[in-house]
Amino acid sequence: MKRAFALITVPALAIALAACGDGDDGGSMPAHSMPAHSMPAHSAPAGGAQAGPHNGQDVMFAQMMIPHHRQAIEMADLAATRASSAEVKNLAADIKKAQGPEIQQLGAWLKAWGAPVPSPGTTGMGGMHHGGTDGMDGMMSEKDMKELEAAKGAAFDRAFLTMMIQHHEGAVAMAKAEQSSGQFPPAKQMAATIISSQTAEIAKMRSLLKR
Repeated sequence: MKRAFALITVPALAIALAACGDGDDGGSMPAHSMPAHSMPAHSAPAGGAQAGPHNGQDVMFAQMMIPHHRQAIEMADLAATRASSAEVKNLAADIKKAQGPEIQQLGAWLKAWGAPVPSPGTTGMGGMHHGGTDGMDGMMSEKDMKELEAAKGAAFDRAFLTMMIQHHEGAVAMAKAEQSSGQFPPAKQMAATIISSQTAEIAKMRSLLKR
């Protein structure tokens, strides 16, 4: 009886173990496959196929240039009502026309990269210090902006040209850094445009100051 019982229970146990083994394999397949399927889902937006390959320099360039351009436009808006020289007014209008669309493009890149877009009023890098008003960025201090706002006529023209030359020099320095260390081709192309256009405007402003 004992032998007969053993003969019966051993096959039954083998069948039960096989069934458990099949259950484990069936359960483990989805468990292993889920992370494999979920990785591309998470990496697709982060990889930025739409944004293209980029690096930290590209992000920093966009985050610094947006508030830089915003301040240039703020200065240009003052020139429209305070400048006495038609050439200064025309220059200010050209600056606003060129830099407005660039702000929109820079912001679109940052959004595509999943990086913070500086809010109005910040000094760049999401509000973090990145050189300050006395750094290579050429940004005007709050005191500078108040002095410019208070000036009118020829005094405004001189202050505007002097400050904007410094402002442009900062932009050119940042654009050169992007060209040398950036990875995103459209950003490097914008940097080249900034270097070319603002270098020409610096020369023009220096010429106007000598008059």
